[in-house]
Amino acid sequence: MFFIGLLFCTAFALSSIAAYYSIVGLIAIFSSAPISIAIMGGSLEVAKLVTVSWLYRNWQDAPKILKYYFTIAVVVLMLITSLGIFGYLSKAHSDQNLVGGDVHAQIAIYDEKIKTEKENIEANRKALKQMDEGVDQVLGRSTDEKGAEKAVAMRKSQQKERSRIQNEISQSQKSISELNDARSPIAAEIRKVEAEVGPIKYIAALIYDDVDSNILDKSVRFVIILLVLVFDPMAVLLIVAGNYNLNLLKKSHKFAPEPQMTESKINMTSIDPIPMNKDEITNATTLYHREEVSKNTTQNYPL
Repeated sequence: MFFIGLLFCTAFALSSIAAYYSIVGLIAIFSSAPISIAIMGGSLEVAKLVTVSWLYRNWQDAPKILKYYFTIAVVVLMLITSLGIFGYLSKAHSDQNLVGGDVHAQIAIYDEKIKTEKENIEANRKALKQMDEGVDQVLGRSTDEKGAEKAVAMRKSQQKERSRIQNEISQSQKSISELNDARSPIAAEIRKVEAEVGPIKYIAALIYDDVDSNILDKSVRFVIILLVLVFDPMAVLLIVAGNYNLNLLKKSHKFAPEPQMTESKINMTSIDPIPMNKDEITNATTLYHREEVSKNTTQNYPL
């Protein structure tokens, strides 16, 4: 009996969870009427379980039209529940991908800005290098003090430009530092998202021997379909199994042999009195007194 109760409790728990996921998934599909969808989904889920129990208990005696209609209705309701669960799990995966896509877009923006600043630094350093090469060429072509003076004069004339370039390099380096500081929390979110999709990557590698965005989506759909195939059908079959075991238990009690009562175990106080009318009571009393008188006479005057 305990196992039968466990079967029914497991079936109701599994069915309740499946109904919740299904209702949430259907609300995501029909988002304009969430309360109506919740009421409809809950009532249909209860009706499905009751119908399954009724079909199993009355399959032999029920009219064919009822059996066929209820069977088709149960199958359709199972499909609806499974579609709702599929929608719920698909929405959860889509939300995860949406968060990951936003984070990757933000990272791409920061990376592009950092790349631009690095290119500016590289261009400014290249300009400084060209200035230094020009001064070195002046010094290399001259062999007297005038050449050295020309080189010094050239460097002095470049001082303003050099200062500007140095300031731009410093500003670019400061910008890169600020961009990296702003990028770090977003990069942490990316690592978190990658950790969450890590198991899916292993599943994709196991099934398809490849890991990319399309393969990941196929792997997720494959896992969702497996869950849908065993979720609501398992709850319905557990209800059927519980009714089956309950019928077996009733049959075993019905055909069990009644225990035989021996003479020593008979309790006379448990025997109900036989109803008698007034005349029968009077006759029985008279007969009892006659027997008592006869008995006493025999004892007092033995033959």
